[in-house]
Amino acid sequence: MELTIECKKELLKLPTGNVADNNNSVPHQGVMDSGIKPVNPKSKMIGRAYTAQCYPNDNLALHQAIYAAKPGDVLVLDCQGYTQAGHFGDIMATACKEYGLAGVIIDGSCRDSEDIKELGFPVFVRAFNPSGTVKESLAKLDVPVMVGGIEVHSGDLIFGDCDGVVVVPQSEEDVVFEKANQKYEKEQQILKELKEGKTTLEIYGFDKLIEKKQCM
Repeated sequence: MELTIECKKELLKLPTGNVADNNNSVPHQGVMDSGIKPVNPKSKMIGRAYTAQCYPNDNLALHQAIYAAKPGDVLVLDCQGYTQAGHFGDIMATACKEYGLAGVIIDGSCRDSEDIKELGFPVFVRAFNPSGTVKESLAKLDVPVMVGGIEVHSGDLIFGDCDGVVVVPQSEEDVVFEKANQKYEKEQQILKELKEGKTTLEIYGFDKLIEKKQCM
């Protein structure tokens, strides 16, 4: 799938739930654990992963990884879940935005969260911490990483919103998004029917299921 501007706009209408529900070829439907959250709950993000394995309490690798990625990528940074220092801040977020990255995911913590929120650049992190870091170690770039409990490879499709992050394997993305779009359209019809006065019991047939269970 080529991620043109038009394609991204079309895919970004989908909630992560629709994507996850149809991403069944990978463990946990490719959903990162609930500790990985957007700095700004209004963030929506889609792009191909560029991965980097980093050292806890060290952000030299993060600076290195920004410019190893390509514009349009989502930078996926494995900081081993370390949350006792702010690996990433508003200057780095601005650098990512100006460079053209689609977003950043950090299995670790960041600082300057209010400034990042105002910047409007999608950043997903495990925690916030104002403490500084050292700058000693280089990243292992473009290698498989475990972030939010999910294995991520460069080239995987990353989809994020206020509910969390879903990782879609590149080999499965066309099927996943076709089915996710079908589910989205079906749910739009259900919302229409609800506004017309129908109940979820009628629409899903739950009234019959409840009646059956009551007779058991």
